[in-house]
Amino acid sequence: MTRSANGYETRVTRLQKLLVRLAPVLFLILVALVVAACIPGSGTGAGASGAPSPSHSQAPLHPAAPGANPMDLLAWLFTPIFQVLFIVLVVLAKVTGNIVVAILLLTVLIKLITTPITRKQLITSRQSQLLQPEVREIQRKFKNDRVAQNAAVQEFYKQRGVNPAGGCLPALLSMGLLIPMYSVFSGGLTNHDISPMLRPFGFDLGAAMGIVCETAPKFDAAGHILNPCLNPWAFGINWSYPEPFTTGLAIAGFGISILAVLSSLVQLVASRQTLAPVDPRMADDQNVKVQRQMAYFLPLISIMYGGFLPAGLFLYWILSTVIQIIQQFFVLGFGGIFPFRGWYPAFARNLTPRSPVKVPQILPNVATKNPSAVDRAKALDRDVSAQATIRPNRTRTSRRGRRR
Repeated sequence: MTRSANGYETRVTRLQKLLVRLAPVLFLILVALVVAACIPGSGTGAGASGAPSPSHSQAPLHPAAPGANPMDLLAWLFTPIFQVLFIVLVVLAKVTGNIVVAILLLTVLIKLITTPITRKQLITSRQSQLLQPEVREIQRKFKNDRVAQNAAVQEFYKQRGVNPAGGCLPALLSMGLLIPMYSVFSGGLTNHDISPMLRPFGFDLGAAMGIVCETAPKFDAAGHILNPCLNPWAFGINWSYPEPFTTGLAIAGFGISILAVLSSLVQLVASRQTLAPVDPRMADDQNVKVQRQMAYFLPLISIMYGGFLPAGLFLYWILSTVIQIIQQFFVLGFGGIFPFRGWYPAFARNLTPRSPVKVPQILPNVATKNPSAVDRAKALDRDVSAQATIRPNRTRTSRRGRRR
């Protein structure tokens, strides 16, 4: 391997570590762009007279159409998902007569539908964690040859039938659902006429359910709509607006949402649960340190969103995360929740998950089709085992330990 190739691999590795560290900042920027794209534009004529501009659209809720603007294209791509979620929410709200109950039922329905994907992700993620000590030893063995190191790691995962990237799909799916869910609460629950959105494939679902909307919007002095077609109020909270809008809680002029704080707490539990239990062999691994830092940092971002995201979105997020914790418990148990500040209760130490994941072995089809791959895997396992059992050569540096 040439020196230039080594330098290229080193630069790629540094770039990957930099992207991992910048992921939270990039995530914040992405969310800000999405929120800016999804906020309905103000109507015409209000600003010209000097009166406050309406904060929500004065037009009926129509499916988005593609346009030259990238944000219009993004809205059009998410319209089918938005329409399905919105119609289900409208049906549930009509049946139950309570928007909070409708949101909770919609959340449970979404989690049930995505359970097979979530279970697959949990298994893949846990298998990757179980293989990390061996992967670490492979990396140490080929630490001077990046190309051979990557090839050995890829072959190792392939022989075990594990795709490390397979654990990212559900996370992307969850974040992808947040965008249309945001529009459901901020746009769907605040619009005066939702009839156009309730006509899938030409069938007037709104008329079938007896939903009658007003033809013109009404706004208060602050630009908030007064006649939404669906009733967004329940338990004294308008779930289509940020929670501080109805509670008035604020610190230094920044709105504080109790739901956002609760969302951060349950996300913190879910994030720590997905971490692997503390392994002394991985204590100095940089990737492990970054994962644990992000497990603490990312959940706290929800508190910042509480001042401008709809309360209904946080209600969905909280219940969705609670269900996620329950799903993870069956596969991961308590995971990396404990020890927590030195506290490691006995019930967490002795718990065996209901569906535990074992260390992946060499796939039978690999042994059948390519026996030489099995021999290489066994040789690799022996090398890894030997490297793990070799004790480092520690020399005594103290004066008492020196021989004279």
